[in-house]
Amino acid sequence: MRLVIATRGSKLALWQSNHIKEELEKLGHEVELKIFKTKGDKILDTPLALIGGKGLFTKELEDAMLRGEAHLAVHSLKDVPTELPEGLLLGAVTKREVVNDAFLSQNYPSIEDLPPNAVVGTTSLRRRMQLLHYRPDLSIKDLRGNVDTRIRKLKEGEFDAIILAYAGLKRLGFLDAVEHIEPIDESLMIPAMGQAALGIECVPDVLDIVKELDDEKSHIETHIEREFVDRLQGGCQVPIGVRAQVLDNGDIVAKAVIGLPDGSELLKEKIFGSVENYQELGKELAESMIEAGAKELLQRAEKMAFSEHKR
Repeated sequence: MRLVIATRGSKLALWQSNHIKEELEKLGHEVELKIFKTKGDKILDTPLALIGGKGLFTKELEDAMLRGEAHLAVHSLKDVPTELPEGLLLGAVTKREVVNDAFLSQNYPSIEDLPPNAVVGTTSLRRRMQLLHYRPDLSIKDLRGNVDTRIRKLKEGEFDAIILAYAGLKRLGFLDAVEHIEPIDESLMIPAMGQAALGIECVPDVLDIVKELDDEKSHIETHIEREFVDRLQGGCQVPIGVRAQVLDNGDIVAKAVIGLPDGSELLKEKIFGSVENYQELGKELAESMIEAGAKELLQRAEKMAFSEHKR
């Protein structure tokens, strides 16, 4: 059976799909790639949160699988909604890269070194919220486009710094693309659910094949993160950071942050568990934040994000 991977045409999407193609070929399968353009690739002048959020980079690939034109698609797991269309499964989660966000700048070594009112590029409400909470003086500007476009805009002086996922930079060989590239400590910026893991979505017919690429530790961590976001019903439209980590002794620490996009209010929570009870940890973390007022805070965050964009 010749497996067909549906993919976007960006450098990062092609790297991810080719990486999985090679892994499947090592297992003795024949594989080809088929390129599709998604809504997220076409609309480049509007923040993702305002045009539909998470499904923007997956829908056309999912439609291709449901039409029988492809068997699987490889996504950055952080782009995959917690609910999948009927007829498709999350067949595997690959071993995670470095989970942190990354700080990139031509002139400044770190967030602390940025001058007052420095312009920082990111379209992520989650990154924006945590940056402004730490440095309320910063000026945050939207930044869309693929990784090379974003780096080019930084080099051309449009921004003093930009924030990207460290994993994507590493995968594309961009870790020396600008003068200063540093992972941002999780105490300052909690990553997005599923960040740095690849999620392989597939039709049921190839589930047994795809399952062979699943990494148990990454699967557990991202299950907790996705359950947390699902319970809070938070997509791209609201600022949510969540990170679960399986420690070497089998213990798990899970932490999360939500708040307002301007960073003026933040709610943080951390819980501990073990791999034996990981199935419940995401919900447990969400419930504890809901008790502390998370739902109301997220409603206010959504209103703020939309009203700010309209101005």
